Amino acid sequence: MRILTVVNIIGLVIGILSYLSSCQSNVNIQTAQFAVNGQKLYVAHCQNCHGAKGEGLGKLYPPLTDHDFLEKNRAKLSCIVRNGLSEEIEVSGQKFKETMPANPQLAELEIAYILTYITTNFGKSDSTYSAAEVKAALQNCNR
Repeated sequence: MRILTVVNIIGLVIGILSYLSSCQSNVNIQTAQFAVNGQKLYVAHCQNCHGAKGEGLGKLYPPLTDHDFLEKNRAKLSCIVRNGLSEEIEVSGQKFKETMPANPQLAELEIAYILTYITTNFGKSDSTYSAAEVKAALQNCNR
């Protein structure tokens, strides 16, 4: 069991170092840690519809690569992840109507991890979503 813990720690350090050595050299260590944790959650909860590279799926599911959309809707993204989305949205000049399921089981910190991963890997952001930011955004969701 102890060896497994050491292997996990080494894997996390390698993931963080590889993330930091990527083209986004202005990303701080906390953002890199959040993004590494967010990648695992993204794979489990988001990748099936939005794709491994955030490319979306045709006209069914929107891409997560539109930096302007991500920036303009920063506060709303927490609500979308937690509560899902049933209204039509426009991303990258295309309209999407498919319903996105809610993820009520995700904790605020997990949502922060996911959004940090999405915005730093698929968008052009270099900032971390904090659990406090997600909590504040969730308190202002319009249902």
